[in-house]
Amino acid sequence: MTTELRVLRPEEWNQWFGCLERAFGGVETPPQERAQDEALTEHARSLGIWDGPDPVATAGAFTFRVTVPGGRAVPAAGVTMVSVAATHRRRGLLTSMMRRQLDDVRSWGEPLAVLTASEPAIYGRFGYGAATRQMSLSIDTARVRLDVPPGTDAVVLRHARPEERVAACESVYARLVPGRPGTPAHGPGWDRAPLLDPPAARQGGSPLQCVLAERDGVLLGYVTFRTVPDWDASGPKGRVVVNDLGALDPVAYAALWRFLFSIDLMSTVEARNRPLDDAVLHLVSDVRRCAIRVRDSLYVRLVELGAALEARSYRAPVDVALEVEDAFCPWNAGRWRLRADGEGDASCVRTDAPAELALSVRELASAYLGGVSLMSLAAAGRVRELRPGALEEASAAFSSAVEPWLPRGF
Repeated sequence: MTTELRVLRPEEWNQWFGCLERAFGGVETPPQERAQDEALTEHARSLGIWDGPDPVATAGAFTFRVTVPGGRAVPAAGVTMVSVAATHRRRGLLTSMMRRQLDDVRSWGEPLAVLTASEPAIYGRFGYGAATRQMSLSIDTARVRLDVPPGTDAVVLRHARPEERVAACESVYARLVPGRPGTPAHGPGWDRAPLLDPPAARQGGSPLQCVLAERDGVLLGYVTFRTVPDWDASGPKGRVVVNDLGALDPVAYAALWRFLFSIDLMSTVEARNRPLDDAVLHLVSDVRRCAIRVRDSLYVRLVELGAALEARSYRAPVDVALEVEDAFCPWNAGRWRLRADGEGDASCVRTDAPAELALSVRELASAYLGGVSLMSLAAAGRVRELRPGALEEASAAFSSAVEPWLPRGF
């Protein structure tokens, strides 16, 4: 077998994307979504492996900036559309693409790469660590009530007109980006992606709807959702499926949830992607009837370790020497001294000082956004403390006041 790894040419996109579709089950992407995927593809940042005239592997990288603890938006490659044809498995194609891609990301000056994994076992060997989690809820609204804060009744709700949905949702989203580590600040073209609504994706539900929350004419929040009607012998038992919800203050947030609970003929509200510390958990009367599930979400790769660790803030002062293992990106391997004052300034440079914590770049990536503690990784044997007290000091410094979260996939 002779294969060629190279950058995607624009005229090859349809064939390249067809390879991706086959690898993900062979189902054709709805035309509206396919057009969006083609418009967002950055050809110069996309790779393919060809076996003769046919693409047999794919990988892309969007241009993103991702919020890190402290609120900075750090350049990051949003790794996407990764596939290998079933006919070409176990031949090193994925490894060769990941090698080339990370070399490219480094050359672009982006200290981070991020992705969402179709299967969690795939990317650890390339140094990616699971850094955020997402919570799903299925709330029995017949038995669960909401206790909303004072002022909720002053919030006015209205259905958004189609022509204003994009601007309204994106204006709120943009204001929320700095407050939550893991949130991408998207570039041009991404504003319409969350509102894609191909009929094939509705699965018996309504078209996507959007409701805005306002007070004194000022936009404070939005929710996009669909309703899925259902009936049995005892009456209606429909579902409200939440697509996206964002609010700028507690009363607008509560008003949107109260609206979702009150839609006629519905008995369940499903939200499939919420942060682990979502405030709705403190509004519901019975959290046990919310059917909570947690799963992995955003995976992070430190491409330039020193630059990545200097880009974020630390919640407490820290001065620790890290012995880092990184076989896939050896420029990161070795000993680094991380210093931070707990007020926003940090440095991370090479050092000859004795190592005080030992870990791989994968564990450092998991802890990077503050959602996975170094203490918990040490309890699993993934981090070794070489100086007494270093683990607790570093774990406190890496923590985040809010759970990191990826609100929208890519």
